[in-house]
Amino acid sequence: MPELPEVETSRRGIEPHLVGATILHAVVRNGRLRWPVSHEIHSLSDQPVLSVQRRAKYLLLELPEGWIIIHLGMSGSLRVLSEEAPPAKHDHVDLVMSNGKVLRYTDPRRFGAWLWSSDLAASNVLAHLGPEPLSEAFNADYLFEKSRSRRTPVKPWLMDNKLVVGVGNIYASESLFAAGIHPDRPAMALTREEVVLLTETIKAVLLRSIEQGGTTLRDFLQSDGKPGYFAQQLQVYGRAGEPCRVCATPIVGAKHAQRSTFYCPTCQQ
Repeated sequence: MPELPEVETSRRGIEPHLVGATILHAVVRNGRLRWPVSHEIHSLSDQPVLSVQRRAKYLLLELPEGWIIIHLGMSGSLRVLSEEAPPAKHDHVDLVMSNGKVLRYTDPRRFGAWLWSSDLAASNVLAHLGPEPLSEAFNADYLFEKSRSRRTPVKPWLMDNKLVVGVGNIYASESLFAAGIHPDRPAMALTREEVVLLTETIKAVLLRSIEQGGTTLRDFLQSDGKPGYFAQQLQVYGRAGEPCRVCATPIVGAKHAQRSTFYCPTCQQ
């Protein structure tokens, strides 16, 4: 599933082609995604794009009359193509732009979403989300306070969108390795010093991934069709049985809340 860096990479990729241009109309070839494509999107016409923003893993296209909310789901991707580019089997939604470009949404598994909101503050999918991990609101004081009563292992705790958005499976594993924290540790057992380091590490890992274009997985493509490159830098994720790049101890693969976890039993305590 595309995680926060992949979504932010997509946002940065499509923004220059959308902002300042006008959506002439939408083409919805298959509206049966995770939720049905909102009827307001079907009938879009002559709507200038004012901004392209992101909240958690949602892309937000600001229009004069409201917002298009896009989620890439498990296998979704966005590309900016020429208007003449023929659609393929899994190309479900196009936004035809005034500049001769098309924003094309591809999703083989159809777990993504294209929704409409006239008021983001009232949007059900955005309600109850925690702070952005790269914002000032996500800091060591906040994380330490939230951890004090939580016996939950730190790995799934970090992946709770009510705590902080966008620290998904890959980046939780990578951040805990970089901070030297075992994923089984209860959140409440972390010291303040460990929380300070963990907060800084999460921000650094996410920023590095964004700069390198996201993580290459089976389904993710950037807006120009090229894969991301952060996978080349992964230290533990997906490397079960391989030697730790720091100490050569074999990386352990485990499960937390039905999600794969990877860690070094020597480097992480």
